[in-house]
Amino acid sequence: MTIEAEAEGPARSVWLDRRTPPHLLTLVLLTGVAALNMNMILPSLPSISGHYGADYGIVALAISGYLGLTAVLQLVFGPLSDRYGRRPVILACFVVFLVATLGTMVATSIWTFLLCRMLQAPVAAGLALSRAVVRDMVPPREAASMIGYVTMGMALIPMVVPMLGGLLDEALGWQSIFAFTFVFGLAVTVLIWADLGETNLAPSASMTTQLRSYPELLRSASFWGYSATAAFASGTFFAFLGGGPWVATNVLGLSPATFGLYFGTVSAGYVVGNFLSGRYATRLGLNAMMLWGGLVTTGGVLLALALLAAGIVSPIAFFGAIFFVGAGNGLLLPSANAGIVSVEPHLAGSASGLGGALLVGGGAVMSVLGGALLGPGTGAWPLLWVMLASTVSGLAATLVVIRARNDGR
Repeated sequence: MTIEAEAEGPARSVWLDRRTPPHLLTLVLLTGVAALNMNMILPSLPSISGHYGADYGIVALAISGYLGLTAVLQLVFGPLSDRYGRRPVILACFVVFLVATLGTMVATSIWTFLLCRMLQAPVAAGLALSRAVVRDMVPPREAASMIGYVTMGMALIPMVVPMLGGLLDEALGWQSIFAFTFVFGLAVTVLIWADLGETNLAPSASMTTQLRSYPELLRSASFWGYSATAAFASGTFFAFLGGGPWVATNVLGLSPATFGLYFGTVSAGYVVGNFLSGRYATRLGLNAMMLWGGLVTTGGVLLALALLAAGIVSPIAFFGAIFFVGAGNGLLLPSANAGIVSVEPHLAGSASGLGGALLVGGGAVMSVLGGALLGPGTGAWPLLWVMLASTVSGLAATLVVIRARNDGR
């Protein structure tokens, strides 16, 4: 089956009808909870470190360890959703997430806190399986466009929540960000229950039958190319997540609230890229959008390096350049994700899970590198070199995809 094959999808979406596919707003909020949970904590990492008297490197596991566990869990989410359906898997994961969020607020030690933080990871099922839901509903090019609009709306959340998280931290303490996360997550869980109809209309007969189909996916050069493109592009951003708070605090001298405000420029870039993806992906195709996105991302990192080399060290210069990293990712990721779940449509959930695991796993590695290489006297240089290596690798993976598609693989 070719990547451009059409498939008859589920019935037309009806708002708050559990018998039909979800509304676009439900998909936005479904993915938005995972984005909020990932980003809202960023300005509070130094506060959490001080509260528990723990090294910043240990506290940073709340990002890197969380990402790593998310990667592993996505290997499970996808196959389970292919076998049992998207709806029950997503709902079960959100219930676990809500219980774990309550735990983070009452944890008495850094290790208990980190355990509860790790147990929040199943919320990523919303992000991973939303791609499979979209692919269940529409064919590939339309999927790239729809994913672009979904992630454009979702990107508004990380644009706002780091700033909100910083303000809550300063006014009420870092625990308040998890209280906010719980309330928001509970509201979205109720919405999912009311609006997310099952879109997997042809579940696999058994896990064994499904696993026997995996070689079709694993032999596809296109699948690995799309996955690597998404992983390295996201790795550029995740490296920034790992090292950006340190640079903001120790190089640029920003407070948590001010860092949250500047962080919004990255999300603003992502929104712009997502909007352009939603508008032009159907017309230009997946591979062209990925190539342009990779070039914009690389250009943003090179601009940051050039400004730093010229001795221009300021929040506006640094975050202004990183704006283009967000924009490039917004152009690239919807098409890469649509490609991942379209190589073998009957394995859309599994493909989304495996591709998501590679994306988040690579992101976890880059997040660790982005933070671990920074220290007294290094400035922002190590972070930017890690980001450059990741985005250039993503461009190379895109070229592999283009060649594979031309060869019919």
